[in-house]
Amino acid sequence: MHTRFPVALAAILGAAFASSALAPSVFAQQAPPATEVGASLLALANVPSKDGATLTVTSPAFTSRGDIPFENTQYRGNIFPGLAWSAGPAGTKAYVVVVQDGDAMSHGAPIFHWSMLNISASVTQLPAAMTAPPAGAEYGPNIRGAAQSYMGPHTPPGPRHRYHFQVFALDAPVADPAPANYAALADALKGHVLASGEIVGLGRAPDSPAP
Repeated sequence: MHTRFPVALAAILGAAFASSALAPSVFAQQAPPATEVGASLLALANVPSKDGATLTVTSPAFTSRGDIPFENTQYRGNIFPGLAWSAGPAGTKAYVVVVQDGDAMSHGAPIFHWSMLNISASVTQLPAAMTAPPAGAEYGPNIRGAAQSYMGPHTPPGPRHRYHFQVFALDAPVADPAPANYAALADALKGHVLASGEIVGLGRAPDSPAP
């Protein structure tokens, strides 16, 4: 009796653990959907560079297709993760950064998380924990309106979302007045992009399991 009870209990607990570990809802949170809802509507797709030139974009906080730390999301500190990119081609006068969630839509476009306008052509990185634009640059619009500071991911429970940190090298600064929304910003970029690139980070809700 006494020797059999622990064995039976262990078997029951083991079965329960295995059942919960294999629950479909857990696996559903492990990766983004196979297809991005708004991939064809991202700025990178809709405002292409003139000659197909590209920029290499990196972040000190996450790797390409890696998880964005919670400190860089609205769930925790909402701290800017930092961004760097290769120099644009000859004729680059300014850079613009646009951050969008390719797996969530609002008003017919991927959710617009953040932008920065008219970064000097001599600047090719924005530091982690940045709290103000570099000299000459300005915050652009996001889903909340014009001139908005960094708004990181706020992924709902479920599959991870892909967040596109896109950088555009322009042949002229974005003219005043600054665009008030995404549509106006996209129109301002058209015909002026010399090169572009992105890094994609994955966001998840706090109750989603780590990889």
